[in-house]
Amino acid sequence: MVVARKFLLAKHFVGPPNADDFKIVEEELPDLKDGEFLAEAVYLSVDPYMRAYSYRLSEGTPMVGNQVAKIIESKSDDFPVGKYVAAQFDWQTHTISSADGVGSPYILPDLEDLPLSYSLGVLGSPGNTAYFSFLDICKPKAGETVVISGAAGAVGSIVGQIAKMQSCEVIGITGSDDKGQYLVDNFGFDSYVNYKRDNLEEQLKRAAPEGIDCYFDNVAGEISTTVIKQMNMFGRICVCGSISSYNTDISDPPKVSCIQLHMLQKQLVMQGFQVIPYRSRILESINQHLEWLRAGKLKYVETITEGFENMPKAFSEMLEGRNLGKAVVKV
Repeated sequence: MVVARKFLLAKHFVGPPNADDFKIVEEELPDLKDGEFLAEAVYLSVDPYMRAYSYRLSEGTPMVGNQVAKIIESKSDDFPVGKYVAAQFDWQTHTISSADGVGSPYILPDLEDLPLSYSLGVLGSPGNTAYFSFLDICKPKAGETVVISGAAGAVGSIVGQIAKMQSCEVIGITGSDDKGQYLVDNFGFDSYVNYKRDNLEEQLKRAAPEGIDCYFDNVAGEISTTVIKQMNMFGRICVCGSISSYNTDISDPPKVSCIQLHMLQKQLVMQGFQVIPYRSRILESINQHLEWLRAGKLKYVETITEGFENMPKAFSEMLEGRNLGKAVVKV
């Protein structure tokens, strides 16, 4: 008998998530059927999208999320015991699935010297998001200036390094000098601005005196309005996230200054991004990131929280920006 522990959404968030919004329960899992396998969570991901997606969940249902899990029992030739899978198995310790079953699982390739947790970050959805969204939407050109909000997060830190490989000038927007300096010292960013300091507009003017050509937006809100005001003609904007609004009431979103006049006068292009349509090209991204990692061209950092019971804590701290790089929970 295997007992799975899982986190349910006890009630919808009002403002930032807190411990009372979650409930941990236990569930006895049934015996496997032919074609099924049982996987035990090893690493679980916490990501900003979960805050926005929670509005789609009914209270009392499991929190959605991805994980890396080890197959510990199997009645499927395609999923042998001992292999690791990546899947959307939600916030739970054990899951029964199959080739076409819950979570769309796939066997992880042999990462050799790289940690399994990378499959939730640079070799997973954040890495794929950074690769496809930046290159396909921003279409960077050598010599252009790229600004990234949420630059010290899982996606932004990768986007900045890809931009440097395209010979761009890269400026990160962060919430602390420590994070900003880390991006410069370790990831090759040219400079950073701290949005928690006074006068973000003046900071950006000093960092990008020739204006901004590409803006990779993870946060939205007034920060993005300030960036868009300083964009050059025919600039490109990739909208990857809206972290500044995730903790607000969905029925009363925050009001920000109008950007349409800047869009019109400068003929800017803005496009939202979701990684799902790129599923058929996922191996292109993963293989490219593996090549860059092993060549030392791409660096990666994680913030790892120990213990399944600390999923809500890791989730809240990630939304507060207390992580550096990808936020992961190790079971």
